[in-house]
Amino acid sequence: MSALTKPWLQFICRACGLIYDEELGDPDSGLPPGTRFEDIPDDWECPLCGVTKTDFELFVKREVEAVGHVPSAHRGTGVVVVGGGLSGWAMVEAIRELDGSVPITLISACNGNRYHKPELSLAVSRGQTAQSLVRETAHDAAARLGVRLYTETSVVGLTPALHQLRTTRGTLNYTKLVLAQGARPALPAALPPGLCWRVNNLNEWSGLQACLSQGPQRIAIVGAGMVGCELAEDFARAGHSVTLIDRNPLPLTGLLPDLAAELLLSSQQRLGITFVGSVQVAGIEGTSNGVKTLATECGRQFEFDQVVAATGLITDGRLAHNAGLAFDRGIQVDPTTLMTSDPDIHALGDCISLAGLPCRFVEPISLQANVIAHALLGKAHAGYVHVQPVIRLKTRSLPIVLRGLPSAAGTWRVVEQGEGHLRMEQDLDGLMASTLQVGQAAA
Repeated sequence: MSALTKPWLQFICRACGLIYDEELGDPDSGLPPGTRFEDIPDDWECPLCGVTKTDFELFVKREVEAVGHVPSAHRGTGVVVVGGGLSGWAMVEAIRELDGSVPITLISACNGNRYHKPELSLAVSRGQTAQSLVRETAHDAAARLGVRLYTETSVVGLTPALHQLRTTRGTLNYTKLVLAQGARPALPAALPPGLCWRVNNLNEWSGLQACLSQGPQRIAIVGAGMVGCELAEDFARAGHSVTLIDRNPLPLTGLLPDLAAELLLSSQQRLGITFVGSVQVAGIEGTSNGVKTLATECGRQFEFDQVVAATGLITDGRLAHNAGLAFDRGIQVDPTTLMTSDPDIHALGDCISLAGLPCRFVEPISLQANVIAHALLGKAHAGYVHVQPVIRLKTRSLPIVLRGLPSAAGTWRVVEQGEGHLRMEQDLDGLMASTLQVGQAAA
């Protein structure tokens, strides 16, 4: 087959989910349209998260034939999916790949438009807008997939015994229910929601982006975890003055050993980011001119134009508790079937917990959706096998790749160290529990 007749291929980044399309190329990083993946230089980096082409794999797109109409549900039969984010739409596509006629209803608390959430932590410096981030509107996706769509609709109650879901637009019956409701920001009492931005979905991000587009801003980011560190670099690259505040003495404490965290801190400082560690925020007050005064428990005060809370996520347990579903830091699901404690209800994505541990990674979502789709339609499947995803921090100035799950009881040791790069391994009970690569030598 000649190069002219060979079909265009797509490759997906295992770190952030970005898809490289050979037909479109990546002009921003010097790859014109029509650049084959094998012709990309080995040192090319993912424009979203900075990993190299070795972290990409062939992407086989789900070819879901357009349904063309919404199948009618007879007496409330069919599948209802709660959540219009990555997990909810992945669930719909997985079902439609197997069955084009089963009635599906999708309920979204927001407009349900499809976008790639990991892009939010890099979009400001890339000059993107909410409109440019949307890959497909919810209504277009619903029409293509034959979905009955409820947007701007909240779920207020669930009665499994009656197979009923109560929403702000009335009561719905279901045969099978899938919860893909995600997680929400964990906002401490010291951070008033009216004075803090939370960048957890496109609607929230677009409000902040509109403010930042007016010119350079003084921004405080409370929380130096993964999201906080990624946003700090993104805002700094866009020309804003950024202060990163955390109760720990170093960024990413608990995930990185001190030696690696110090390298990250140095990288942030070179970008102009100010890190204020070992402080606890006591409160925030707004002024008439829009300036926010942030006070710490040790008596320090700072003034900022914008405050962003990056203090982690929690799963809202209200719906699960009221319905009598087992809950432990998330909706408990069977690790193989992803079924909840009710046989007609499954769950996936950010809202679930496996053995008490939240599962908040993008990489497993399509696998989880595929397992559930087979179960809902009575088709055989080997079951879900959870593998700890590789953690890649989307900080382009200092690539960080963590494999495995670090333990507080483990012991870190340096394997290789040089100018601007570091490789470490953690031993736990005589076995290697995790590996860490920091800097340009990271693969």
